[in-house]
Amino acid sequence: MITTEEQLEDLLSTPSPEDVEALHSLEGPLLILGAAGKMGPSLARRARRALDAAGNPARVIAVSRFSDPASRALLESSGIVTIACELLEPGALDQLPGAPNVVFMAARKFGSTGNPGLTWAINTFLPGLVARRFSNSRIAVFSSGNVYPLVPVESGGATERTLPDPIGEYAQSVLGRERMFEHGSVEHGTPVSLLRLNYAVEPRYGVLVDIGRKVFEGRPVDVTMGHVNVIWQGDANSITLRSLHHAASPPFILNLTGPETLRVRDLAHEFARRFSRAAVITGAEQPTALLNNAALCRQLFGPPSLSLSDLIDLIAHWIQHGGRSLNKPTHFEMREGKF
Repeated sequence: MITTEEQLEDLLSTPSPEDVEALHSLEGPLLILGAAGKMGPSLARRARRALDAAGNPARVIAVSRFSDPASRALLESSGIVTIACELLEPGALDQLPGAPNVVFMAARKFGSTGNPGLTWAINTFLPGLVARRFSNSRIAVFSSGNVYPLVPVESGGATERTLPDPIGEYAQSVLGRERMFEHGSVEHGTPVSLLRLNYAVEPRYGVLVDIGRKVFEGRPVDVTMGHVNVIWQGDANSITLRSLHHAASPPFILNLTGPETLRVRDLAHEFARRFSRAAVITGAEQPTALLNNAALCRQLFGPPSLSLSDLIDLIAHWIQHGGRSLNKPTHFEMREGKF
């Protein structure tokens, strides 16, 4: 079991053989925009380690505001070039080096209800600028399953062919992000992959952590949004890097999630069993939920590297032994799109 953040970071950033193969011929540098968030550091380190294993000297350049110096130090100690940059500042993008491959991770979700103008600026205006600045690159873009409507649970989730119908301003602005990159892709022939993530998990944050901590602390678990999808963050990062080879114009769209539709009530009871305590359940499952169908993801990139049972064991052990939380709840329970 993982007991320290150093072990966790090592696990998250260990490349798979498929990562090494995919990055063997990758042209550099690989530019990661918005690299200091929840997923960015481990993605950057995974890319660096995969390139090293492949004997590819291409640079990995991580760009962020880097408000946390420790995050920047970790990246630099791993052989990653860092650039501190406020991406929305006029002319900031022009100061960045060109790159044949770009991963776009900059986003705003939490607090979006209180400051919608900033949410739209980061989620929609900035992508338009990036699509123009890096029109000659291949770009992997983090999007969200929130662009889809709530769908019947028995449907198996929205597929990539399901028409977007976002609920709330956050989800609308994410669709705006997609549309900006779609426009740039069609206008300039830019190869793009749009990754509709729903939801990444690891022991410090994510839907499973939200549920597990509530059970551990004796707080009620609301099952109104009764079903979810999750994906191990390491797998999400792996698929993101490998998706660069699938980038296309018009954009290649992928539901980035795990293959199972998970019942929140069952997840709560699984944590309760590991903690040897009862789960407190509130609410009643609704017939619809925010769900993504991962059939294409599995077809192209294979099964998850960790099973659901492995994930619950890992997270339960982390919680029981006082592992650090990022204190960034997903608010997956929200059915009105207000974050």
